[in-house]
Parts: sequence; C-alpha cells; structure tokens
Amino acid sequence: MTNQMFDYVVVGGGASGAVVAARLSEDPKISVALIEAGPSDEHEPRALQLSRWFEMLEGEYDLDYRSVEQERGNSDIRQARARILGGCTSHNTMIAFKPPREDLDTWVAAGAQGWDSETLHPYFERLLTPIQPVIPEHRNPYLADVTESARRALNLPDVEDWNDGELRTAAGFFSVAYDPSTGVRGSSSVWYLHPIMHERENLTVLLETVAERVIFEGTRATGVLVSSGGGEPTVITANREVILACGAIDTPALLIRSGVGAAADVASLGIAPIVDLPGVGENLMDHPEGLIIWESTQPITDPRVSDWDAGILARADGTQGFPDLMFHLPLMTFGVHAETHGYVLPANTVSITPNVPRPRSRGRVWLESADPSVPPKIDYRYFTDPDGHDEAMLLKGLEYARKIAETEPMKSWIVREVFPGPDVDGEDLAELVRRTNHTVYHVSGTCRMGAVDDPMAVVDPELQVRGVAGLRVVDASIFPILTTINPMVTLYMVGERAADLIRQAW
Repeated sequence: MTNQMFDYVVVGGGASGAVVAARLSEDPKISVALIEAGPSDEHEPRALQLSRWFEMLEGEYDLDYRSVEQERGNSDIRQARARILGGCTSHNTMIAFKPPREDLDTWVAAGAQGWDSETLHPYFERLLTPIQPVIPEHRNPYLADVTESARRALNLPDVEDWNDGELRTAAGFFSVAYDPSTGVRGSSSVWYLHPIMHERENLTVLLETVAERVIFEGTRATGVLVSSGGGEPTVITANREVILACGAIDTPALLIRSGVGAAADVASLGIAPIVDLPGVGENLMDHPEGLIIWESTQPITDPRVSDWDAGILARADGTQGFPDLMFHLPLMTFGVHAETHGYVLPANTVSITPNVPRPRSRGRVWLESADPSVPPKIDYRYFTDPDGHDEAMLLKGLEYARKIAETEPMKSWIVREVFPGPDVDGEDLAELVRRTNHTVYHVSGTCRMGAVDDPMAVVDPELQVRGVAGLRVVDASIFPILTTINPMVTLYMVGERAADLIRQAW
C-alpha cells in the first residue's frame, strides 16, 4: 500500500469541490489533492459544449442512480450523477440564480449562523464563471411567445436579469453560466481547474480515482483510502483536513462507509462506528417536477443555448412577491414518464414543467453494503409531507400551465393537450401527476448544516463534521433547506466561502 501526503485532500471535483481546491491552492505553500472518480472533461466536447448537455445523461459519465419503490411518487426516476471532472456542472443546463435572501434567512433560522445574504452574496461577484442572461441572438422565438403568454395569463412582469436585485415573480429568459461566443458551459472544471491544473505544482488532480473511505486516527480524519484501475489501494494523507464534496448522495454514503453516521446502521454493515451522527443521509430534499404536454403546430427549431433557456416564477395565490411556484420551459419534451403510462406522443410537441420550489417532503440515503461498488439506496419520499403541500403546489402549477397555453401567443403553437389530457381531473389527475413526477436533479440536505446543539445536524456552520476533527463537507448535502431556485450558483458560492473558512481556521 503506497502513501501520498498533502495538506488538504478534497474528494469530488464537482461544483463545490473544484472551487475549493482551486482557491486553496492559490497559496503556493499549501499542497492540495483533488480526487475525482471520473476522467477529465478537457477533451470531451459533449461536456464542454452546453448545447450537447443531453448527450451526457445516462451514458458512460453518469452514475445513473435509481430510487427504491416510491410510496406516492414516481418509482422509475433515473437520478443522474456525473462521473467526470466538473461533476454535475459538466452535464447540467447551467441555469444560474444567485441564492435569494429569503432562502438564506431560512438557513440562518435553521442554525446556520454566518450564512446570511450579507455574508454570502458578495461571493457572487467573485465567481470565475461567466454568468449573464441568454443573449438576444440565442433567444428562441417560441420561448419568447411562452413567456409573453405567462406574463399576460398570470399578470407577471418581464425580467431581463434574474440576478439583478431581489428574486421576485416574473417570466423571461434565464441567466445562464456559459460563454456566448463559444457555447462553452460555465462548469467549475472549465473555469476553476483548466487554467491551473497543469500549471500549479502544489495542486494534484487524481482522476478516475475512487474514494473508498475516510481514514481516522481516533476521531481525527487523517486521509482517504482510494483505489484506481483495480490496482493496490492507496492512502492519500491529509496533514490538515479532508474535505468531502461528493454530492448529496455520495457524501453521506462515503461517511457511512467510514464509520460516521447512525451508529446502529454503521455497525450493521460490519463497520466500526467512529461517531454516532443520526442525521447522516436524512433530510433528503429535491424539487419534484410535473409535466404537461401539447401537440404543437410545428417543430421547435433553433436558436437555443441548451433546451432549458427560460422560465416562470409565480405565486399560487396569484399575488406578486417572493415565488412559491417555478416553471421550466423546455425546447425539448422529456416525455418518457408519460409514455410509461401508455401515452403516445405525436411528432411535434411542446411542454411545461412546473415544480415545487420549497418542498416539504423529506427522504433519505443509506447503505445496504459496505462495498463501494454497491450503489447507495435512495428514497425521495415524494409527496409524503403530511399536509399535502407538495402535491397541491404541483396541481396548481398544472392549472397555471393550462392557463398560459390558452393565452396568445402560445395558444397559436398548440393543437391539443396530449398529457395528462383535458378530460383527466380530480383524484385521477392527482394520481397521474404524482406517478409521473420527475426530479430536477437538485438532491440536497443529507448532511445538513445546523447549530452545534442540533442532534440531527451533521456539520456545524463552519462545515466541520460534528464529533470528529479534520473533516468538512462542502456540497449540496449541507443545505438546511433547499434553495427555491436551481442551486448550482449557490454551490459555487459555498465552495468560495468554504475556502475562506478553511484558510481562516489555519
């Protein structure tokens, strides 16, 4: 067994991991290792060109996780998780929202002191990724018509830049992290790692290297046991800290394999418990997304940035202000779940996908094997919140979508409603909406941040794992509450702030 030694070992080269590794390695006296389970994205055009995002799903770069059978939601969801440098920022659609003040207020109320908007928002200006509204040359005329119909039907204002000021109800083209001149996506790998990873001698990027478990001496994390290409296991030693950034599914799985989690569950796997942390893997949150499909009068053609370039933020009570409904407006119809239920889709379709920005249902992630090659178990527990909020919001979103489609100019694009169908209503509609919901791939919360006296908090406001030393988590699993909007930019900012917290500690 060989051994390599660094000051910091960052596990996971995705949204936050790439950022924190790049920022920590700015100090030439500090050595940083970045461990990524997948290959580099440097020479993969499908990962670099935002327009090719769909080619990255369900292929060789996708862990393609599945959930357990759902009590009330869709049991056929394929949870994309990228296995490539840049992580999910190498295959998502780069929708770029600064986290709203109201979301960060809920974090602070949940015990995440120091994560208020006054502290976090300045990091938005430090991001290296290019972020701007979809430029006029890339704005699709169909989407322009849909957003205009939404403004008329729901009495919403237009918006040019969602990140200019407070987040409020509106309809328009998104801000996107991309280079308009080249079409290159604003992934964490492209903008934080590519310029430095072959230049900085103090930054070592270990690709196609799987982290099997964190190594402890007593209750102090001292390194990571990794494997690569079927060779002999290697210990990567961290003189200062191990930083986990594997995402809301793989970070809790790695912690449990390392002996950090609910002690009884850890012991049942034949693993010696290091610290009893019952919150590891709990509090799984996601944005459940619905679907409505119409036959269209014509095919949707270019221009486009990705297929998800515009959207709507609204309120279920019809007022204006901070949104509680969100709609993505796709240029492609992802109708697989409708087809699973026997629907036959025509050649030309358009669709709207309403989702629940602040879901109340909570799921979990756990292990049934200590073998790193065995995927974690995932239970979203969609639509299990006791007051029925999530289901009610998705049904309201469907109602609004129909209202938009009945309003010009979108109305002129529509032949007929195909799914769910105009005659489906009542409990039949509710059941169909639940059974065909999809993920927006925003899983989070499974190592949530909280006050030091919160027994279910996994990390403290410094992102340190409770009960052990030398170990932090820096990814979406630390979210106490899921952001109302797409969380990618929030994760970049978490990485930036984490680097500052780590530097301050040392």
